[in-house]
Parts: sequence; C-alpha cells; structure tokens
Amino acid sequence: MDLVNHLEGRLLFAVPKKGRLQQATLDLLSGSDIQFRRETRLDIALVKNLDIALVFLPAADIPTFVGEGSVDLGITGQDQVAEHEATSPSTEHSGVEEVLDLGFGKCSLKVQVPEKGTITHPKELLGKNVVTSFTGLTKQYFARLEKEVQKEQEDFENGYTNGIDVSKNNEVGKTKIKFVGGSVEAACALGVAHGIVDLVESGETMKAAGLKDIDTVVTSTAILIKNKNSKKQEMIDLIASRIRGVITAQKYVLCQYNIARTDLETAKRITPGKRAPTITALDAQDWVAVSSMVEKKLIANVMDELTKVGATDILVLDIANSRTG
Repeated sequence: MDLVNHLEGRLLFAVPKKGRLQQATLDLLSGSDIQFRRETRLDIALVKNLDIALVFLPAADIPTFVGEGSVDLGITGQDQVAEHEATSPSTEHSGVEEVLDLGFGKCSLKVQVPEKGTITHPKELLGKNVVTSFTGLTKQYFARLEKEVQKEQEDFENGYTNGIDVSKNNEVGKTKIKFVGGSVEAACALGVAHGIVDLVESGETMKAAGLKDIDTVVTSTAILIKNKNSKKQEMIDLIASRIRGVITAQKYVLCQYNIARTDLETAKRITPGKRAPTITALDAQDWVAVSSMVEKKLIANVMDELTKVGATDILVLDIANSRTG
C-alpha cells in the first residue's frame, strides 16, 4: 500500500517508536480502541476504525514535528517539550500545547556529579565541563546560575553581602555545555566532564555509575500534546476524551455496598466518589445500596472504614473504561 497517498484528511498522531514511553503509549492506544497494524520497518500505520495515521518517531523529535504542524498530535515527555521550547520558542505560527498529563513515564532531569568528588552544589560546576543530551535546558539552567553569582559578586563589591560569603576570587567563566547523545552517565568516569545533566527514573543507573544528584532541572511525565494551530480539533477532542477515560479506569475501581440509611451520611464521607455516590433504595426497609468510584490505592483502607461504620456486602469491581466529567 502507498501509505503517503492514504494520509489525506487523516489526523497525524506521533507516538514514540522506542524507548521508555513506547509500551505504555501502545497500551493507552489499545485501551482507547485505536486499532492499527504496524508493518515491519514502517514508521507509519493507518488506524482502521478512525481517520488517523500513527507516525512512529523518536520521543525527542515529536515536539518539533508537532510544533511545526507536520503532525497534529503527539505523545512525548514534558522534558522533551521543555527542551524543544528552550531551543525553538513558540511563535504565532508554530508551537505546542499540552492537552493532557498521561501520568506515566515519571522522571527528573537532574544535575549529577561523582559521588566521591568534592562538588556538592551546582554553582561549583560554573566554568567547568558539563555533558548532557538536553543542551537547551542545561544552557538555560547554568546561565541562570551564572547571573546569580554575578549578582552576588556585584552586591559584595558594593558592600551588600546579605550574609553571603562571596569573594572576588569566585569569578567564573562560561560553563562549557557539551552534547552527548547516549551513555551520558559515563562522561565523568571518562574524564570528559566534571558533571552531567541527565534523566533519572529509579536512580539505579546513576548509583551504578558512581554519581549523585545535587539539583533538579525539570520533572517530567508523559503528556499528550497538539499543534496549537491544528485544524482537526474535533478529532483531537475525541482522542483526548478516550485517553482520559482509560486513565480514569486505570486509576479507579467501583466500590459497591449496602448500608442502613441511618449510617449513610457517614459512609458517603468515606466514599464521596468523583462527583457524588449513586444511592439506590433496597427492598429491605431503611437500607440502601451505594455505588462509588474510589482510587485503587485507597480501596483497602476504604473497605476497612466502611466495615467499621456498618456497611455490608462490600464489592470492588474493575472499571474497563469510562467517560467522566
């Protein structure tokens, strides 16, 4: 099939072609009933049941393609969007907008130095070599620190120390930011850098490389982004609604129980639901059935509390999908 000639009129949706966000993204698409089959070695897949074409791209490139309008919608990390905006600020005719925080792929872009080294504060890296894959954010970060130090030195020279111990000998040159596409954590051990700026998820890779973090540049999760001038807003709203429903279903369970009407108000405070619980009268006099959405992480404690106030027949049901306000 000539895929290029089948893209006309379709919303172009960029998704990570590999890496830490890919599998969770594919699971999200499946839960949203976005049906497709990706042929081997092809980076475009036509969706069977919607006027959408999926475009598989490196996560770092997705903000650029979305921002320039080459694709309408994309899933990538907040870190990648921030890096894109640091190097290519939005204009009237280009730029991205965050549609939805997807809640997975949590990580932080951190300043890291050797664990056994003498550096304990980011300002000690000023004027030294720093290696990163995020040159835009890193340059912004150290430029801000350089301005802070310059201001401190000016205040010192003018006699305004505010209790800060600053001497003229603390003057530093411009920090040297070097780009490395991968294995950033090896830079210090190889003598290439005094410190690095790199993503940290669990921290295991950082510790294995003999590094420690001394500051956070940005925190990140996966997000759904759109081109701010896209003309396919109706389809974007549909996809966002489906994805939001899947996320809600993953986060909540449905808790059902019976309780005496005299204890209902107490029980409702335990299970307020997203908007309000559903109350249904039972044949048994002065008893009601209650149905309420409860966060999965809270359900065990909620069941304990309901039992204490007299609830019976407590059931917990998984939610396959949802549309909630």
